[in-house]
Amino acid sequence: MDSPTALRADIPALESTTYLNYGAHGPSPRTVVDAAEACTREHEFDAVPPADPYEMAFDIYDRTRETVASFLGANTDEIALTESTTAGIAAVAGAIDWQPGDVVVHTDLEHPAGILPWQRLERDGVEVRVVETTDGRIDRDEYTAAVSDARLVCFSALTWTHGTQLPVADLVDIAHDAGALTLVDAVQVPGQQPLDVTEWGSDIVAAAGHKWLLGLWGAGFLYVDADVAETLEPRSVGYRSVETPTADALEFAPGARRFEIGTTNPAQYVALERAIELNTAVGTATIEDRIHSLAGRLAAGIPDHRRLSPAEPESGLVTIDVDEPEQAVDRLADEGFVVRDLPYPDAIRVSVHAVNTREEIDALLEVLESEW
Repeated sequence: MDSPTALRADIPALESTTYLNYGAHGPSPRTVVDAAEACTREHEFDAVPPADPYEMAFDIYDRTRETVASFLGANTDEIALTESTTAGIAAVAGAIDWQPGDVVVHTDLEHPAGILPWQRLERDGVEVRVVETTDGRIDRDEYTAAVSDARLVCFSALTWTHGTQLPVADLVDIAHDAGALTLVDAVQVPGQQPLDVTEWGSDIVAAAGHKWLLGLWGAGFLYVDADVAETLEPRSVGYRSVETPTADALEFAPGARRFEIGTTNPAQYVALERAIELNTAVGTATIEDRIHSLAGRLAAGIPDHRRLSPAEPESGLVTIDVDEPEQAVDRLADEGFVVRDLPYPDAIRVSVHAVNTREEIDALLEVLESEW
């Protein structure tokens, strides 16, 4: 499967609808679901005495960590398998010995996954600062001032609200100069753009495979710099979190694996592996170029006063100002188009993937004309 066209042909959901909501969920190819189903059959039917289902599952965990690490440019011991981006961020929030007066900074562009854990910490006396932005852009001077005494800074690499790319490496450097840890929500990146954690330099990166990678729900991943991991002590601990589960004293597993807890269905991680293999086979550069072309075609057809994303798209996420967004989503669904409305900005968001076509973009623009 070496092209977006071949990938599209393997996604049953695209046979009956024009799907444009990959920023929320990407429908999976048959081969991804088949891999998960085969794993489930083997694990539940075949891996019984004298076989060992635990040994099989742990082999899959180990293999998936290696696959994810290679995909992100990380070391294997810097990867933890989670169920979602949200789970990864929440786990990190609970692994720091917060003190009253500590400061957390995030932008006003964050998904609730990057907001709610910090709101919870406010009950314990942690100060939460929000950097306000304009049109999906961050003012570096305001950001620099906000993080000057922060303990942790959390921001998205690619905003779910506008589809804009934040200057991750620069923001990380500014936070590090202030002595703060950095946590990047990267969930909108894997599957549509390259992601090399060494280029970003962030201490922690959280993401998942059920969006642009077209994997299954329940397979997230967390990158934690090896040195930083040794300073973190997760609140939730299980037999996968520690070096020796039966030891008299708790000793966390080395690296990021301390963020894994207990029994988890291995099938979703087999699916994640397969999704990454497909993405690699098609080529991230090929996917990125096609997304850029299709999103550009969409953006060019939207009136300037209606387009809330950049005229030259920075991702497949294109946000559009329409009257009554929720009702507009329903009307578009009646016409066979799957998009979503956003709480902020009050608009609809179209998520364009490489598996979409020019004809679908043109048809959507024709229908959207009635919305403005």
